[in-house]
Amino acid sequence: MTTTTSSTSSTSTASTTNSTSSTSSSFNGSSIVQTLGGGSGIDTGALVDSLVQASFAAKNATLKTKEDALTTQISSIAQLQSDMTGFASSLDALVKGGTLAAQPTSTNSSVLTATALSGAKLADLSATVEVDRLATAQSAISNTTFASRTATVGTGTLTITLGTATVANGAMSAFTAGSAAAINVTIDDSNNTLDGIAKAINLAKTGVTASVITDVDGTARLSIKGATGAASAFTVSGDSPALQQFNVGVNPSGTTINSAAGNAQLKLDGVSVERASNTVSDLIDGVQLNLASASIGNPVTLGATQPTAAIKQAMSDFVTTYNQIQTELKTQLDPITGPLKNDTATNALWQSLRGLTLLPMLRNQPAGTPTTLAELGVATNRDGSLTLDTTQLSSAMTNYPDAVEAMFSTGVLSSGDGLNAAFQSITLAAQSSTYGLAASTKTYTAAKTTVTTAETQATNDAATMKTRLTQQFAAMDSKVAAYKSTQTFLSAQIAAWNAQSNG
Repeated sequence: MTTTTSSTSSTSTASTTNSTSSTSSSFNGSSIVQTLGGGSGIDTGALVDSLVQASFAAKNATLKTKEDALTTQISSIAQLQSDMTGFASSLDALVKGGTLAAQPTSTNSSVLTATALSGAKLADLSATVEVDRLATAQSAISNTTFASRTATVGTGTLTITLGTATVANGAMSAFTAGSAAAINVTIDDSNNTLDGIAKAINLAKTGVTASVITDVDGTARLSIKGATGAASAFTVSGDSPALQQFNVGVNPSGTTINSAAGNAQLKLDGVSVERASNTVSDLIDGVQLNLASASIGNPVTLGATQPTAAIKQAMSDFVTTYNQIQTELKTQLDPITGPLKNDTATNALWQSLRGLTLLPMLRNQPAGTPTTLAELGVATNRDGSLTLDTTQLSSAMTNYPDAVEAMFSTGVLSSGDGLNAAFQSITLAAQSSTYGLAASTKTYTAAKTTVTTAETQATNDAATMKTRLTQQFAAMDSKVAAYKSTQTFLSAQIAAWNAQSNG
């Protein structure tokens, strides 16, 4: 009996030792997670995950909520900035385009047309213009014809001089050089064809241009032309026989002058004046004249027409776009669901826009003159949107055309300089990086960075906690395994004792 007991004890001890050794080996050499629950029978890996998740769930949820809110706020601010910038740019382009200002009219567009210059005030325009002669440019063509435009001519230097000239019957009888220095054009082997010479003259930018004229039979000539105006006459002098056939000057035989340089001659309200160009922008303030033909004895009357339809359409478009932005602002500032309900810059923008209709747009006007949008028929509703009373607008345009037009002028960024200036001022303030929407963006972006950092730290802390708990449960599981081994030994020993007693 003793022998049997000894043998059983030895076997059980060995079993316990092997079990402990195996558990130790698994703990040190295998994944801890894979061994969890091996001794206890509990899924401790899932238990660890649940504990870690429960510990950080509330914090992660809070951080995610903050991150989502900040992302929405940043996006909302960007949308408002885009809306304001787009609106301001469109209004600025419309005003500067001149279509909302009085436009000059001509009673005979075949003689001359008139256009308004930027910033012009033309409501009271009244003038007569008689065109006696158009400005002309000197032009000359070579007498020699060439087989083709790519025919080789020769090399040397062409000297071009600008000045005044006397021309009659295709020939120049006198020339006086102007103050500008003569310009030399080099013709070498790289440009000694008719085409090459024309290109060389054009590249020299002397005020004289050249082209090649090809006839139906393929023969070609060189044509040279100056700018309009009496002081833009020119001479051309070649220093080699090949280039002298393009000479232009007093009695040359190489070219024929087809037209002489001359000034435009016209009368403004009966006063004779001359201009070097047929485009005249320094004769009538704010008006550019485009001369088309002579009208000796038949003066053209200039006046102005108010852009009634254009202003009405502009006002209607303004109200529509304004209301779209106000709708966006109401959504963002909703006291319950608005992501920007507590944003100072957005609230300031809302207040600025609401006050726009009552803001004086003009300075120093006679009593009774409309100076605000409200006096033009733009009313602010209780919800902040605008409506346009077209009847009131039409009345204002009829009775105060100059004032209405002035509201759409381009002024500086301050009150009293027109609608465009007032709106640009509001937009500039809204975009400020110190106190405007851009400042809000910086604040929200910085806050989001802080939240992102906190989220990263929470992830790291969760990983650290999981590692710690895994190690703790692994140690516990190892002890449970050892206890189970002892239990197995004791059970076997008792069973042996019972067997001997029964035997």
